[in-house]
Amino acid sequence: MPSFDIVSKTDIAEVDNAINGAMREISSRYDFKNSQSSIKREIDEIHLLAEDNYKIDQLQQIFRTHCVKRKLSTGAFEFSKIEDARGGLLKQHSKIIQGIDKEICQLINKTLKSTKLKVQVAIRGDEVRISGNKRDNLQEAIQTIKDLNIKQPLQYINFRD
Repeated sequence: MPSFDIVSKTDIAEVDNAINGAMREISSRYDFKNSQSSIKREIDEIHLLAEDNYKIDQLQQIFRTHCVKRKLSTGAFEFSKIEDARGGLLKQHSKIIQGIDKEICQLINKTLKSTKLKVQVAIRGDEVRISGNKRDNLQEAIQTIKDLNIKQPLQYINFRD
């Protein structure tokens, strides 16, 4: 019975590479001379630190640009509001999204059931397994899920016949 898995994983090594590239660009930019701007990663969070709103926005843009260059989806980052930090600086946090939320899993399940495709959906923690009798049904299921335009990046893996 053919099946595949839907997961949402972000490559942490590529995130680190994007951060390093962004920090190199920041160190060479004229508008960031003598500033305390930085981008750091701690486990599943990214921390942006700068003097004012303009620089925080620029840090976020530079980071997103380097993510795109590294083929990382910027939808995998959930940026929070800008907050005050110590010493008159501003900070912003971003959570790195790993795994599919329960609501998205249920949306996928509900959508596939409403299309009357002959597939079975199994929610397995933070991933979804879809199985069916025919390969064509699975390909239709993938297309249906892509048409949902879910912001979170999804990968379709372990396609088995």
